[in-house]
Amino acid sequence: MSWSYEVKEDGLTVEELLRSEWGLGKKIVHEMRMAKSVKNDKFQEVIWREPLEKGTVLHFDLPPAVSPYEPKHDVELPILFEDEHFIIANKPKGMKTHPNEVGQIDTFINAILGHIVRNGGSYGEHVHRLDQGTSGLLMVAKHPVAKNVLDRMLEQKQLVRDYEAVVKGRVREKSGTIDAKLGRDRHHATRRIASPTGQSAVTYFKVVKQLDSKSILHLTLETGRTHQIRAHLAHLGHPIIGDELYGGPPTQDGAYHLHAFRMSFIHPFTGEKIVIEDTSR
Repeated sequence: MSWSYEVKEDGLTVEELLRSEWGLGKKIVHEMRMAKSVKNDKFQEVIWREPLEKGTVLHFDLPPAVSPYEPKHDVELPILFEDEHFIIANKPKGMKTHPNEVGQIDTFINAILGHIVRNGGSYGEHVHRLDQGTSGLLMVAKHPVAKNVLDRMLEQKQLVRDYEAVVKGRVREKSGTIDAKLGRDRHHATRRIASPTGQSAVTYFKVVKQLDSKSILHLTLETGRTHQIRAHLAHLGHPIIGDELYGGPPTQDGAYHLHAFRMSFIHPFTGEKIVIEDTSR
C-alpha cells in the first residue's frame, strides 16, 4: 500500500507525525522504521527526527498486510466513499458486521473484503460496529496505519455518527441529551440497561417528525457502548418500534428502524472535511 502525504506544519518530524499527530503505537512505528516505509520527495529514506518544512511531501510504502477474514465475492454492498485509506459502505439490516465464529462469511466485512481483493488489495478491518438489526454506514480501513489512526479518532470522538430511529409514542422534548450509564442486564444475556454502576454513555437526540403514535428522531453518539441508542431510548420511555428486546412494539417483518445515515470527520491524511450521508433511506 503506497500513498503520499503533505506535511501540514513547520518543524514536525516523521517520528512526531506518526506518534503524536496520528497516534500510532510503538509496534507499528518500529515496523515502519525497520521496513524503511517512509521516503522524502526524492524517494530517499528520511531522517526520522529531523524537522520538516510545511509542504514537504512524504511517500509511504507499507509492506502488504493481510486481513484475517475470508473475502466473499458474490455480495455487492453500496459504497458511498472510497480512497486508498478507507471505505464507507452501507450495511443492510439483518447482516452482521463481522464473523463471530469460524467459517462464517456472510457478514459485512467479508463482503467488503471481497470488493477490496477484486480491486487488488488484501486488507480490510472495520473501524466500528453496527448491531445486526441496525442498518447504515460503516467504515473499513484499507491498511494498518489507517486502522490505527481511525481507531484513535473514534476514541477521541472525532468521527461523528448520526442515526435515525422511529420510536414508540410522541416525544415531548424537541431535543435533549440522554446521559445514563449502561450495564449488562443480569436477567438477559445480551440486553443492556441503565445502571449507576455501568459505563458512561451519552446520546443526543432531536425530534424531526411526530406522528399519532410514533416519533422520528435523529441521534448522535458521544460514546459508543453496546446497544447504546436502543437501551437509551428504552430508558427514555420511547423504545424503537420493532425492537422487542428493548420493549418496542412488534412489526410485521420483525425488524426495527435504526439507521446510521451520516458520518462526518476531518480526513486524517488530506485534512478535508468529509460528510457522507445516505440519502436513500
